[in-house]
Amino acid sequence: MHELTLPPVTLEVGLRWLDLLGVLAFSLSGALLAVRKRFDLFGVLVLGCVTAVGGGAIRDTLTGQTPPLFLRDETYLWVALLGAVLAFAFGERLARFERTLSVFDSLGLALFAASGALGAINFGLGPLGVVFAGMLSGVGGGIIRDLIANEIPEVMYRRDQLYATAAAVGAAAVYLLHPHVTPFQSQLGGALLVLLLRWLSRRGWVRLPVRRLPGG
Repeated sequence: MHELTLPPVTLEVGLRWLDLLGVLAFSLSGALLAVRKRFDLFGVLVLGCVTAVGGGAIRDTLTGQTPPLFLRDETYLWVALLGAVLAFAFGERLARFERTLSVFDSLGLALFAASGALGAINFGLGPLGVVFAGMLSGVGGGIIRDLIANEIPEVMYRRDQLYATAAAVGAAAVYLLHPHVTPFQSQLGGALLVLLLRWLSRRGWVRLPVRRLPGG
């Protein structure tokens, strides 16, 4: 008798699904902000999509991978549009689950920062270029979102929750690991480090210093 075997599900496929979940979470966060700001439907769709794919688009442009991935693989854009539509239709209900969404947001940050760093390494960038590209891949969309919504970019001033710093450290880890392990292992290691730093900072165990001037 022949045994029934299922096609193997690789870790790469699993990370792609997590990547898409991160896109969905980023889109929801951007679209929910647009709903709070009383944007119309078009504005909600734009802000949701920009938040979800903006960072990756910046990364791809910097590393010469044009057109950006979300245009070459429209799955990312469809998922971003789905998140924006859900936020517009069920904004009040979804706002109750922001803690859950923050988990996916952290996953998206970790995966995008690590994949951005790996793409920069493959393009031949140096250590600073890899860190910069990885960080932008994770936080670029959120910065664009906040600027469009007339907000100070949150990643620049919230020292109680590492965000851009976590993405930069994760990207640096990918660069350091890459010569010694497989590309997939370096990407996974960098992503896990981002998640660890986010977890530690949420509990107040790791934070950045703030310089205060007299009278400030």
